[in-house]
Amino acid sequence: MKKTIIASMLLLFGAASCTDKLLNLKPEDTLTTGNYYKTANDMNLAVLGVYNALQQRKQTDYLIMELPSDNLYLGNNTAVAGGSEMDALAVNQDNNIVADFWEATYTGIGRANAILENINVPTDYPANMKDQYTGEAEFMRACFYFDLVRLFGGVPKVTTSLSIAEAKTMARSSADDIYALIISDLKDAVEKLPKTIAKGRASKAAALGMLGKVYVYRKDWPNAKTCFERINSEFSFILEPNFSTLWSLATEDNNEVIFTMKYVESSNGQTLSTAYTPNGGIYGLVDRGNEVALPSWSLNKRYEAGDKRKASTISDMYVPATGGTPIFYPYVSKYAVKHLIGTSGLDIPVLRYADVVLLYAETLYNAGDKGNALIQLNKVRERAFGDASHDYTAADIASADAFLDKLLLERQLEFAYENERWLDLVRTGRMTTVMTKEERLYNNVTNQPLVTTLSPKDYMNLFPVPKRQIDLYNPGVLQQNTGY
Repeated sequence: MKKTIIASMLLLFGAASCTDKLLNLKPEDTLTTGNYYKTANDMNLAVLGVYNALQQRKQTDYLIMELPSDNLYLGNNTAVAGGSEMDALAVNQDNNIVADFWEATYTGIGRANAILENINVPTDYPANMKDQYTGEAEFMRACFYFDLVRLFGGVPKVTTSLSIAEAKTMARSSADDIYALIISDLKDAVEKLPKTIAKGRASKAAALGMLGKVYVYRKDWPNAKTCFERINSEFSFILEPNFSTLWSLATEDNNEVIFTMKYVESSNGQTLSTAYTPNGGIYGLVDRGNEVALPSWSLNKRYEAGDKRKASTISDMYVPATGGTPIFYPYVSKYAVKHLIGTSGLDIPVLRYADVVLLYAETLYNAGDKGNALIQLNKVRERAFGDASHDYTAADIASADAFLDKLLLERQLEFAYENERWLDLVRTGRMTTVMTKEERLYNNVTNQPLVTTLSPKDYMNLFPVPKRQIDLYNPGVLQQNTGY
C-alpha cells in the first residue's frame, strides 16, 4: 500500500512497544479503528506510533532541508534518487525525495487524526492521561503540517478519516488556513500537555517553543514574544556550557534539548550517522559509511578560529577505520558517534533551547527592543567561544539588514545539519541571493574551492507537489505550485 494522503485515510498503523529509554517502535500487526483504540493502553501505543512516523522520516530530512542549501553538497560515491536535482536546485514534480517526504508526513498526520477521532472511546484513562494523549497528537499534527506548509505552501487539510473517494476530491487549502490549524493545535497542546514528560515525548515547553516558532514565521512578534518569555520564566532550560555535550551518546539527555527524536542502536537506530560518514569509515567509530553528502566550503570557512561549534559540526582531518595518517577531507561530524553501520543510537533534536534564544532575539529586534535582542544573540555567541571576546556590538546590528546578517550567520553555524538553513533562507527572502553559487570541495594545496554556479528562482521557495500524488486525485483537484 502506498504511503499517500489517500492511503493514510485508512488510518492503519503498527502496534508498538517501548523501552524505558525511548519510543522503540516496531510494527507487529496491522490494526484498524474497528478493533483498536479500546483502552488507554491502546491509545498510548497509538501515540507512540505518531512519534514513530517522525522518527522514521527525520533521518532523511537533510535531503530536502539541507542539501538544497549552501551547507551541504552531494557526495560522488552513493547514489540517492532525486539527490542531484536537489543539489542543483533543479527539482521537478517527479522528484522521489519530495514525494517520499510528503507521503511520510501525511502518514504521521493520519495517525494523529486517528487518535483525536477516537480519544473519547477508552474509559479507563488514568488521571490527566486523556488530555496528555490529546495534546501529544495535536502537537505532532501541528509539527507535521508546519513542515508541509513551509516546504509546499497550502496543502490538503486533513483532520478526519476520509474514504478513498472523498480523499480524491480534497483540494489544497490556503497556507493561511494551514497555519490557523497549526496554531489552534499548538495552543490546545500547551494547555493539555504536562510540564514534565519522558524524553522523546512532547511537553508543554515543546508546544510553547514550537508555537513561538510558528509565530516567528508568521511575523507575529507580540505572540512570539509571549511564548518565548513563558519558556524563560516557567522552565529551566539552559544553553549547555559545552556545545559538544549535545552530540555525545553519554550526554544526549541534557538541559538544552526541549524536544527530540530518540534512537537506540540495533533495536531502533537511526541511519543519519552512517549517511554522513565517509565511505572508509571513521577510526574508532564505525567501519564504513555511505558518504551521501559532504560539508560545503561555503559553511566551513565561516567558522572563526576559536568557535567551539566547528569541532562538533565538521571534521577537516579524516582518519579511515583502518587507521593511518590523517588527511584533509572534511566530513559532517555532528552525528559521528561510535555505532554499527546504519544503526546509530544518537538522538536527533527537533527543538533546542538555542533555537528559542535566537528566535527570541529575532522577535525582540523586530519588536523594537534592539538592546535585549543583542543580549540574546550574544548568549549563543558566548557559548560558542567560551567568553564575551567575540560578542557583537550595537554597531554590528545598526540596521535591520545588518541584524539579519548576524542572526542568519549564527543560525547557520549553530544549527548546521539540523535542517534549519534552507527554511531560514526562504523565510527571510535570502534564498535567491545566497544560493547563486556554492563553494563545495576545497583544495587545501591550492587554497581554492570548487565553485558551483546555481540559478535560483523565486518559485523555488516552494517545492513541487509530487506528481505521483496529483495522479491519485480526481483530475484537476490537486493543483501544482507555480513554476513546475
